[in-house]
Amino acid sequence: MRHTATPGTANAVRLSTEEAAGLLKIKPQTLRAALCRDGHYCGLRPVKMPNRFLLWPGDAVERLAAGEALK
Repeated sequence: MRHTATPGTANAVRLSTEEAAGLLKIKPQTLRAALCRDGHYCGLRPVKMPNRFLLWPGDAVERLAAGEALK
C-alpha cells in the first residue's frame, strides 16, 4: 500500500517496509535490522508512524533500486 501526504511531508510517496524490500529485492527484516543496527539502510531513513509502522521514501528507494547513490 503506497501512502501519500504523511505528516511532515509535501505529497511524498512513502512505501511500507514490505514494498521497499520488494523493490530492493531484499527481505523486509534486512531493512529493519539495518535500521536498528545503523540507523539507516544505505542512507535511507524511514518515517516512524504513530502506529509504529515504518514508511520509507519512495523516490529514494527507487533510485537505490536503480543503482544510483543516495546523498
